Amino acid sequence: MEIISTVVQQVVAISDSTQVGQARRAASNLAESIGWNERQIGKLSLIVTELSTNIVKHASSGELLLCPSESANGNTQIDVIAIDRGPGISDLSKSLEDGYSTAGSSGTGLGAIRRQADFFEVFSSSGSGTVLLARVASNQNGSANGGNGHHVISPDRLQASFICFPIKGERVSGDSVAIRVSGCQGMFMVADGLGHGQDAAIASLEACKIFAETTEASPRDALENIHSGLRTTRGAAVAVAMIDCDQRVLKYSGVGNIAGAIVLPEGTRSLVSHNGIIGHQSVRAQEFRYEWPEGGILVMNSDGLLTNWRLTNYPGILQKDPAILAAVLYRDFSRGRDDLSVLVVRENPSRA
Repeated sequence: MEIISTVVQQVVAISDSTQVGQARRAASNLAESIGWNERQIGKLSLIVTELSTNIVKHASSGELLLCPSESANGNTQIDVIAIDRGPGISDLSKSLEDGYSTAGSSGTGLGAIRRQADFFEVFSSSGSGTVLLARVASNQNGSANGGNGHHVISPDRLQASFICFPIKGERVSGDSVAIRVSGCQGMFMVADGLGHGQDAAIASLEACKIFAETTEASPRDALENIHSGLRTTRGAAVAVAMIDCDQRVLKYSGVGNIAGAIVLPEGTRSLVSHNGIIGHQSVRAQEFRYEWPEGGILVMNSDGLLTNWRLTNYPGILQKDPAILAAVLYRDFSRGRDDLSVLVVRENPSRA
């Protein structure tokens, strides 16, 4: 599996019923732009409509995240993530039953979403809000894949999900994410182009291109190759991580303001990066080696995220899909005044 965030992810604000239609149109346009057929667009539209309606009914306001990704062989998927800061879901099991409702509706919303999605998961905290993930996938010839677990595109041992959004007012993000996973090994890159807008995006996407071409490189080698290749751009902060589940090792090399951390139930361990700008300054690319622990989670993010986040403050979240973790970090720790990217990687517990 190789995924590069070349498709723009979208945030749709939801605060009243008129925006349900806006969200549905945004999702339909996105799916059409990546070649989905009418049946797949219809399924996606139903999910988006139900999730948006749930926000209005139960939380008054929230956001819908539309997060497409594409693998090297042409497979595509869209994560639809509904986030709010409402009262939370008091009884999730009942909420998934058809006919159950706390808002006077027919009560078919969550059950319908779960049936339509290739993967569906919820994280909800009383008084803090809810994050619902509905993943929809298609293969290269346009037929839908069945619900086959956490990562519909790939059955690999490592799961990875990311969000990558531009600062308000820009059409493109200066941040980019690249993922390469094969079996028990994976390499991951987050790049933050200097500044914002198109020129920043050119730098970070060039980093993705070079990363994709350096298939046998270590994180340090990949970073040095990216440094050489970004000299004609405005430069970027870049970090590269490699995980080997069999060897239980994580290697990490970073320059600039990309943060990396290993998250465990007992706490968070920050990974070391050096100061500098890849492509512009004389940089010190140094590789650090860490133990990759059983049950560990890797988080890499740009400085669009505040530094004081703690996933261990959310009981039960470490067992959720990486997309849920990334969305909670976005919801609760976004600076709101910068491009933002968050990449979350975990070992697939069903394949460990």
